[in-house]
Amino acid sequence: MKNNKKSFIIIFIITALILYIALKDNFEEKIKYLFSFDIKWLIISFVLIIIYWILKGIVLYSCTSKIKKDYTKKKGIHLMITTQFFHAITPFAAGGQPWQIYKLKKEGVTLGEATNIVIQDFIAYQIALVILGILAITTNYIMHIFPSDSILKKLVTIGFIINTLVIIFLFLVSFSKKWNKKLINGTINLLSKLKIIKDKEKKLQKSEKFIHNFHSSAKILLKNKINMFKIISLNFIALIGQYLIPFTLLMGLGIYVNPIIVIITSAYVMLIGSMVPVPGGTGGLEFGFLAFFKNFVKDPKLSIIMIVWRIITYYFGIIVGAIALNFNKEVK
Repeated sequence: MKNNKKSFIIIFIITALILYIALKDNFEEKIKYLFSFDIKWLIISFVLIIIYWILKGIVLYSCTSKIKKDYTKKKGIHLMITTQFFHAITPFAAGGQPWQIYKLKKEGVTLGEATNIVIQDFIAYQIALVILGILAITTNYIMHIFPSDSILKKLVTIGFIINTLVIIFLFLVSFSKKWNKKLINGTINLLSKLKIIKDKEKKLQKSEKFIHNFHSSAKILLKNKINMFKIISLNFIALIGQYLIPFTLLMGLGIYVNPIIVIITSAYVMLIGSMVPVPGGTGGLEFGFLAFFKNFVKDPKLSIIMIVWRIITYYFGIIVGAIALNFNKEVK
């Protein structure tokens, strides 16, 4: 609870600062634009983020149903919606995966299997994210949409490298039993020396069982290459939908930008945001959005589009995720 309170305080302070910076100049004109959005395009924007959650929920279902046959799509979608809350309030969205493991264990999946399901889901997401990053960087290289010597381009490159390294690490964890055993046992030995773990032998025995269950479920998921292609494709489509939200918001204020360029720009923004160690990437994502999209739209419209974009892609998820948590026991 203390960590959650700290996260909410950080989110509140940074959000208040961003709103002040974004609205302090030409306040009345910006408010006028805020209330002049075409409602049709606003609804489409909200629909796109809901579709994103649904597709991500189907990915969770596709992974889990290979291990637990009676797991339903409805449970997968509900789990993904509640995950949005924990993603949003933790740095690097790190709270979502532990929540998913906890919920899958409550469904009767073993710890090793639950961990593996979540890792496979995350690998598929990271692969889709990196593919879109490669497409964005390649397209920018050909079309010269953004300056090649800008600090932003360097930040995007760093974000791309970090996300690629994450994929490599996750593959090692998932499919190298020897490497995984060394990592877990090494951690237990270190914690034992630091007197954090008391019964080292008991923990080592538990780790053996965990590693066995983990890699048994990894083999099940890896054998089904069609399913792996499916979950990567679903993540790719989900991200495309999410990346098109700025396009619908631009259209909501009567501004047309080529949707392909919007997708590329959004991919750049997300690669920068993934590096920011603050809940929801708050601060970094807003900075990236304003810095990249200013090439196509100027203030005061740009600030308003950025604020509405963050409401839809971030704060809306916190609200809906929190509501879904209150209906946790009713999902079948």
